[in-house]
Amino acid sequence: MKKQLLSIMIIGVFLGVSVQGVLINSTLADTTSVTEDHPQVRSDFLFDAYIRTLMRLANKPSIATCIIHDDDVIWSHAYGYYDIENQKEATTQTLYLQASVSKTVTATALMQLYEQGLFKLDDDVNEYLPFDLRNPNFPDIPITIEMILSHRSSLADDNLYWMCLSYLPGDPDVEGFPYPWLEEYLTPGGSAYSSSTWSLDKPGETYYYANVGFSIVAYLVELLSHQDFNEYCKEHIFQPLQMNTTGFRLRDVDIDNCAVPYEFKDGGYFRHPHYGIHVLYPAITLRTSIDEYSHFIIAHMNGGVWHGVRILNESTVALMHTAHFSPGDKYNYGLGWEVTNKVFKKTYGHSGGYVGFLNLITIVPKDDTAVIFFSNALDSELRSTRMEWNAISAINHALFAKAKRMAS
Repeated sequence: MKKQLLSIMIIGVFLGVSVQGVLINSTLADTTSVTEDHPQVRSDFLFDAYIRTLMRLANKPSIATCIIHDDDVIWSHAYGYYDIENQKEATTQTLYLQASVSKTVTATALMQLYEQGLFKLDDDVNEYLPFDLRNPNFPDIPITIEMILSHRSSLADDNLYWMCLSYLPGDPDVEGFPYPWLEEYLTPGGSAYSSSTWSLDKPGETYYYANVGFSIVAYLVELLSHQDFNEYCKEHIFQPLQMNTTGFRLRDVDIDNCAVPYEFKDGGYFRHPHYGIHVLYPAITLRTSIDEYSHFIIAHMNGGVWHGVRILNESTVALMHTAHFSPGDKYNYGLGWEVTNKVFKKTYGHSGGYVGFLNLITIVPKDDTAVIFFSNALDSELRSTRMEWNAISAINHALFAKAKRMAS
């Protein structure tokens, strides 16, 4: 461990990265304008050695990363093996399960329908659902669509029984999902109901991160568009953005090109099977590549447009990236997007972690720069250690520092 840290410090000095800072906190490195086709866009030996050392500290068998600036990918690279046993090297076309980063796409789908005037954000969701959605502790307070998109609906904990039951190898369906399963799960007296599903705070007042809220979002997409959620996303998001290998379900992607979910445990990598989480798939199981997801991020950075293709209006994008509630001094939440709570430098994006995956999207609109980070391992018990996050933060810093150096 001491040798690894010494290597990081030495290489960091050569690269001009503040190693002490990136190992202590996760503040983004300052960035400036980037010039396309600059010679430093090419991966160099020291940079690669630095990233690979941080990968070992973070216990990642593979990562895929890219830097976006001025509506273009100016650098991208993948490291390591996405399938250790079969020695398959990761590329920028390798598909990684996105965990909660999936919410950025699901929210975009619903907001496309918002632009068509099919609903208003302050509408009571019960105007559209075939059942009454209310916090039983506050039955007279309406739950709006905006509350659901910004995690303020007062939905609280995911029922662990159903989460474990739906985490299964392959791509199984759950009978009756989304309806009537959502009614059975969310309403008192339902066969899948738990009182812990709802918080003791009034809807609209407190932030609670609830994955099942985005299952409701996907169901609203189906109800409003009269189209299957997966098919809707293919037609209105993936195909226009040329995300042709991207999908929410295993049946929609090439499994041989999917990064294997690994769990780092007892000093080694435990291989999990590819899996589905059907009752939460709109919130968790998007699988995409660095190359393809960059198209989506560029569209959000560019007022809804990627290479002349518009998927959202500029005003809608701004609304999604605006903080709708502040849960503390670290970050806010918009509509499907995390927004940092910084006075002088706003950032937005999303993080995601689930069985075998940890991903991070960071966008700095002031500098028109973004970094995407995908990885296919998570420490045991679905948690990430401080060392892991520090190493990931260091990689993020190195990428933003690389973007800055490319301008000099």
